[in-house]
Amino acid sequence: LHCPGVGAALMPSIFSYQSAEVDWCESNFVRSAVIAEYYNTISNVSFFLLSPALLYLNRQYCQKKAVPLYFVSGLLILVGLFSMYFHMTLSYVGQLLDELSILWTLAVAYSFWYPQAYFPKCIKTRRHFFWLTGITTVISTLMSFVKPTLNAYALNCIAFHLLYLTWKELKKCNDKRVHRMAAVMVMWWALAITSWISDRWLCWLWQAINFPYFHSFWHVLIALSLLYCCPLVIYFDVSYEMPSFKPKLEYWPSDSWPVVVPYVTLEEPHKQC
Repeated sequence: LHCPGVGAALMPSIFSYQSAEVDWCESNFVRSAVIAEYYNTISNVSFFLLSPALLYLNRQYCQKKAVPLYFVSGLLILVGLFSMYFHMTLSYVGQLLDELSILWTLAVAYSFWYPQAYFPKCIKTRRHFFWLTGITTVISTLMSFVKPTLNAYALNCIAFHLLYLTWKELKKCNDKRVHRMAAVMVMWWALAITSWISDRWLCWLWQAINFPYFHSFWHVLIALSLLYCCPLVIYFDVSYEMPSFKPKLEYWPSDSWPVVVPYVTLEEPHKQC
């Protein structure tokens, strides 16, 4: 028997407030009657600042190879939007959009920037790697519906592979600026993941002292980490994929400032006569 009213009754529930399987430490609807987790929501503004900053500072790279950074920057804005929607509503759909936007951003970044030197032996071209990444991401997307509470843990584990790749590349690089940038990136990531774990596992402590805001710190700190990670990836991409140019790491606003933002410029190597 088909009951038409059942489907109609179930559909709105996945969009409704507090239908998600995850609820973070921040108390709900304290500062707003509309926004469930106020600080977890507004802290996603950091992603809206991150994307234009990456595009503007690394514009020389974009002029030569536009698609990767424009694509990734656009997806990072979606990450910010979907995360805002999730923390504003704590809805089941918001949770999945938040997590899947991160998954697809990572997939696109891997597709464009994963060095061919590390391709599996069965993969011969970048086009084949696109297919491999695409199939893996589709399967991962479908699996994310099985146990949504585990999705965030799985996504965070990908960071360890990125750290391993960074370590391998740094062993071949003698540029002290690159090593310094990688160290700062790891510092921001370590602070970010510590905030994420603290909010998840030590919520009782932060609520006891009335400071349940560590997940909002995670949003800001991971954006800062990406501000250093993306130029690092671009630096290695130019080294591998654009041999007619030499990547050079610069600092904005200038080298003399105590706090700087890194970006990559391209230099044409001097041709020997």
